[in-house]
Amino acid sequence: MNDIKIDLSEVNPQEFFGDQNANIAKLRTYFPKIKIVARGNTQKAYGEDSILSEFSKRVDMLIAHFGKFNILNDEIIERIVLAGTEDNPELDGGTETQILHGVGGKIIKAKTYNQKRLVESMHKNDMVFAVGPAGTGKTYTGVAIAVKALKEKQVKRIILTRPAVEAGENLGFLPGDLNEKLDPYMQPLYDALRDMIPGEKLQGYIEKGTIQIAPLAFMRGRTLDNAFVILDEAQNTTHAQMKMFLTRMGKNAKFLLTGDPGQIDLPRRMISGLKESLLILKNTKGIEIIYLDDKDVIRHPLVKKIIDAYKTIEHDN
Repeated sequence: MNDIKIDLSEVNPQEFFGDQNANIAKLRTYFPKIKIVARGNTQKAYGEDSILSEFSKRVDMLIAHFGKFNILNDEIIERIVLAGTEDNPELDGGTETQILHGVGGKIIKAKTYNQKRLVESMHKNDMVFAVGPAGTGKTYTGVAIAVKALKEKQVKRIILTRPAVEAGENLGFLPGDLNEKLDPYMQPLYDALRDMIPGEKLQGYIEKGTIQIAPLAFMRGRTLDNAFVILDEAQNTTHAQMKMFLTRMGKNAKFLLTGDPGQIDLPRRMISGLKESLLILKNTKGIEIIYLDDKDVIRHPLVKKIIDAYKTIEHDN
């Protein structure tokens, strides 16, 4: 068994190792055949030459990253260990891209690499698909981009919509009038907006129609000009609904479609409009598809583990 010694004098070892050596523990999961000992300003590793060489290379990349951005966490370690080189754009800054200031001065950020790509893509393209599992921040990031566009007067209104098909529930069996019935389905959109726009101002925007939250069926026959339009839960659209929605696009409009092809609530044998459109439009100039994955999950750490567990079952079936 051979060993290598890595000098950490150029960084704060305590911060580099993480709280209770959490970063070292994470490294061990990727290099189980290496014994890692962290003491003071040095890190020692014991193992086979070939593995030690790769380990040393990755640790040097982690040190360079930490020295530059002063941040190291599970997500960054995973990307650097699994990625090709330090120049990989996925490693750039960890990081976070500020989108806007929300309620109470809260800074709304794109926190992962793919969320950052989504922000950049919306700047370059008029139509973007954000595809990925629950918890990856597709909708929240999209709403933040839309609110910023409204504040900067790039658009005159925001339109948020989603098909009224959720988790096997039927609107006809829910109590109340249409607005009351739709509210539970639109709640994630309201939740995001409340983080970004103060309550009274948000209410005023909704009353004036500057911000509209409506079911997809309400889009029929409309031409959506000067608007930032988000279709959420797009996997639950039918062929006809998706075609109808895509052809509503008017002048100076931005369209963002979010969805998870793995969570379709349509009746069996009915083709998802999202799945179909991803195939049809994948090579269309001016349209970009951003795929998010479990590395972008920013909910409770357990959510990522749950997604991985279900992915295994779904692949086996």
